[in-house]
Amino acid sequence: MATPQKTRPDALTLEVVDLIGTVVARYHEECDDAAAEHALTGAQARLLSLLSLEPLPMRRLAQKLKCEPSNVTGIVDRLESRGLVERRPDPGDRRVKLAAVTDEGRRVARSLRESLHFAREPLVGLSRDERLALRDLLLRMLGTPS
Repeated sequence: MATPQKTRPDALTLEVVDLIGTVVARYHEECDDAAAEHALTGAQARLLSLLSLEPLPMRRLAQKLKCEPSNVTGIVDRLESRGLVERRPDPGDRRVKLAAVTDEGRRVARSLRESLHFAREPLVGLSRDERLALRDLLLRMLGTPS
C-alpha cells in the first residue's frame, strides 16, 4: 500500500503559521510580565486565572496546565500561603480537595486579565463582524463548533 505524499505548505500558509507563532509569543510575554508585576510566576498566574472561573480538583488542574499533580500541589501551596487560593472539600466527594480562589485571588486574577493590553487593544480596531469572523476561524482551527 502506497503512503500518501505530503504536500508542502504554500507560502501563505507558512506566513499565517509564522504570524500565529508571533502572536502567541507576544501574548505569553505579556502574560509573564503581568504575572511578574504581582510577584507571580507564569504557572501561578495561569492557575489563578483557571480558578477564578471555578474551583477545581488538583488532578483536573494538572490536566488543564499539562503538568504533574505534584507540580500543581506546589503551585497551590505557594498561592495559598499568599492568601490567593484555598483548599476546600468537594461537596460531591468529601475525599477530594478542591482548589478555590479567595476574594483577593479573584482581584489579582481580574487585574492580570485587565493588564493584557496586547491581547485586547488590536481587537478594538476590528469591527464586531471582523471579531466574530476571527473568533469563528480560531474556533474552527481548534475543531470547536462556534
